[in-house]
Amino acid sequence: MHRPVELAEYTSESFQQLCGRWGVVQSMGRVGSALDNAAAESFHSVLKVEHIHRHTFATRTEARLKTATWIADFYNTKRRHSAAGGKPPVEFERIIQEARARTHQEGRAA
Repeated sequence: MHRPVELAEYTSESFQQLCGRWGVVQSMGRVGSALDNAAAESFHSVLKVEHIHRHTFATRTEARLKTATWIADFYNTKRRHSAAGGKPPVEFERIIQEARARTHQEGRAA
Protein backbone atom coordinates (compact mmCIF):
# COMPACT_ATOMS: atom_id res chain seq x y z
CA MET A 1 0.00 0.00 0.00
CA HIS A 2 1.52 3.29 -1.09
CA ARG A 3 -0.43 6.01 0.70
CA PRO A 4 1.52 9.03 -0.66
CA VAL A 5 1.04 7.80 -4.24
CA GLU A 6 -2.66 7.13 -3.65
CA LEU A 7 -3.17 10.53 -2.08
CA ALA A 8 -1.49 12.27 -5.00
CA GLU A 9 -3.51 10.24 -7.48
CA TYR A 10 -6.88 10.98 -5.90
CA THR A 11 -6.20 14.66 -5.31
CA SER A 12 -4.82 15.35 -8.78
CA GLU A 13 -6.54 17.90 -10.99
CA SER A 14 -7.27 15.29 -13.68
CA PHE A 15 -8.97 13.01 -11.15
CA GLN A 16 -10.98 15.94 -9.77
CA GLN A 17 -12.14 16.78 -13.30
CA LEU A 18 -13.11 13.15 -13.92
CA CYS A 19 -15.13 13.13 -10.70
CA GLY A 20 -16.83 16.34 -11.77
CA ARG A 21 -17.80 14.88 -15.15
CA TRP A 22 -19.36 11.85 -13.45
CA GLY A 23 -21.08 13.88 -10.73
CA VAL A 24 -18.95 12.34 -7.97
CA VAL A 25 -18.41 14.45 -4.87
CA GLN A 26 -14.96 13.92 -3.39
CA SER A 27 -14.46 13.75 0.36
CA MET A 28 -11.11 13.43 2.09
CA GLY A 29 -10.55 12.45 5.71
CA ARG A 30 -8.30 14.33 8.05
CA VAL A 31 -4.57 13.81 7.58
CA GLY A 32 -3.20 11.23 10.02
CA SER A 33 -6.59 9.97 11.23
CA ALA A 34 -6.94 6.29 10.40
CA LEU A 35 -10.37 6.13 12.03
CA ASP A 36 -11.97 8.52 9.53
CA ASN A 37 -12.23 5.67 7.05
CA ALA A 38 -13.45 2.94 9.45
CA ALA A 39 -17.17 3.56 8.94
CA ALA A 40 -16.83 3.56 5.14
CA GLU A 41 -14.76 0.37 5.21
CA SER A 42 -17.33 -1.33 7.44
CA PHE A 43 -20.17 -0.25 5.15
CA HIS A 44 -18.39 -1.47 2.00
CA SER A 45 -17.60 -4.80 3.64
CA VAL A 46 -21.26 -5.39 4.51
CA LEU A 47 -22.36 -4.19 1.06
CA LYS A 48 -20.06 -6.68 -0.67
CA VAL A 49 -20.78 -9.67 1.59
CA GLU A 50 -24.53 -9.24 1.94
CA HIS A 51 -25.46 -7.82 -1.46
CA ILE A 52 -22.88 -7.64 -4.26
CA HIS A 53 -21.47 -11.17 -3.88
CA ARG A 54 -24.96 -12.69 -3.66
CA HIS A 55 -26.23 -11.32 -6.98
CA THR A 56 -25.37 -11.27 -10.64
CA PHE A 57 -26.21 -8.09 -12.51
CA ALA A 58 -26.80 -8.01 -16.27
CA THR A 59 -25.86 -4.34 -16.64
CA ARG A 60 -24.27 -1.53 -14.67
CA THR A 61 -27.63 0.19 -14.58
CA GLU A 62 -29.21 -2.86 -12.97
CA ALA A 63 -26.35 -3.09 -10.46
CA ARG A 64 -26.70 0.59 -9.53
CA LEU A 65 -30.47 0.40 -9.16
CA LYS A 66 -30.49 -2.79 -7.09
CA THR A 67 -27.61 -1.58 -4.93
CA ALA A 68 -29.30 1.77 -4.28
CA THR A 69 -32.50 -0.07 -3.39
CA TRP A 70 -30.60 -2.39 -1.02
CA ILE A 71 -28.96 0.58 0.70
CA ALA A 72 -32.24 2.50 1.07
CA ASP A 73 -34.43 -0.45 2.05
CA PHE A 74 -32.09 -2.53 4.19
CA TYR A 75 -28.81 -1.03 5.27
CA ASN A 76 -29.64 2.59 5.97
CA THR A 77 -33.02 2.21 7.59
CA LYS A 78 -33.04 -1.08 9.49
CA ARG A 79 -29.58 -2.19 10.52
CA ARG A 80 -28.56 -1.20 14.03
CA HIS A 81 -25.02 0.06 14.54
CA SER A 82 -22.89 -0.28 17.65
CA ALA A 83 -21.24 3.05 16.83
CA ALA A 84 -24.70 4.67 17.04
CA GLY A 85 -25.54 3.20 20.44
CA GLY A 86 -27.45 0.31 18.88
CA LYS A 87 -29.79 2.60 16.97
CA PRO A 88 -30.57 2.38 13.26
CA PRO A 89 -28.85 5.12 11.22
CA VAL A 90 -32.10 6.95 10.44
CA GLU A 91 -33.03 7.21 14.13
CA PHE A 92 -29.48 8.19 15.11
CA GLU A 93 -29.44 10.92 12.45
CA ARG A 94 -32.79 12.25 13.71
CA ILE A 95 -31.40 12.47 17.26
CA ILE A 96 -28.32 14.34 16.01
CA GLN A 97 -30.43 16.78 13.98
CA GLU A 98 -32.67 17.48 16.98
CA ALA A 99 -29.62 18.09 19.20
CA ARG A 100 -28.13 20.45 16.61
CA ALA A 101 -31.41 22.35 16.35
CA ARG A 102 -31.57 22.74 20.15
CA THR A 103 -27.96 23.94 20.26
CA HIS A 104 -28.65 26.42 17.45
CA GLN A 105 -31.76 27.74 19.21
CA GLU A 106 -29.90 28.07 22.52
CA GLY A 107 -27.11 29.96 20.76
CA ARG A 108 -29.58 32.40 19.21
CA ALA A 109 -31.34 32.97 22.54
CA ALA A 110 -28.10 33.91 24.31
